[in-house]
Amino acid sequence: MTVVKFGAILFDFDYTLADSSAGIVECVNASLRELGLPLASPAVIRRTIGMSLQRTFITVAGEQHATKFEAFSACFKRRADQVMSALTSLYPQVGPVVRELKRRASRVGIVSTKFRYRIEYTLQREGIGDLFDVVIGGENVSEHKPSPQGIEQAIKVLRLTPSESLYVGDTTIDAQTAARAQVAFLAVLSGVTPRHEFSEHPTVGIVDHLGQLIEFLA
Repeated sequence: MTVVKFGAILFDFDYTLADSSAGIVECVNASLRELGLPLASPAVIRRTIGMSLQRTFITVAGEQHATKFEAFSACFKRRADQVMSALTSLYPQVGPVVRELKRRASRVGIVSTKFRYRIEYTLQREGIGDLFDVVIGGENVSEHKPSPQGIEQAIKVLRLTPSESLYVGDTTIDAQTAARAQVAFLAVLSGVTPRHEFSEHPTVGIVDHLGQLIEFLA
């Protein structure tokens, strides 16, 4: 087996580095309620985490309400500004893993559909904001995942190549994004996507949680 040293380790955010599901459930249903639409179950909403906001809205409200997306988006962002940060917590393994990656001279970044300022607030609150070399959020790209634009932008900032990069994520959307960006993909099962769903996508491996990343890279 050929051992590849990745110069860049790029992470998805939600369900990969952090659990913000309570905040997302709250914001989605608060927005649906404000628009007079039926509420969605927490389980359905959790399965949308990692999607663009527009795709999330169509999933929970239905294509027949597509014209209400702009109003939904405004409601969601307004409610998220009020509650999202307080309802987001990093997984306990994140700090130790990222510090070990930096000790090994890896470049570390985040590519997510979540707004960058929300991600950076959480990282700074937890005292690890300075450990990340690049953060690409939903507002930094014109096309969201599975478009490779975010990963490509991060790699360009880091002055590396796709072959030197690894993307770590919890959804098949992340797997598709990595494939389109021509970077290796490692699946982590800390979200709601079961192991078998990754079988149809190219991966270099699957780990149960982020704490196993260092062992995998070894």
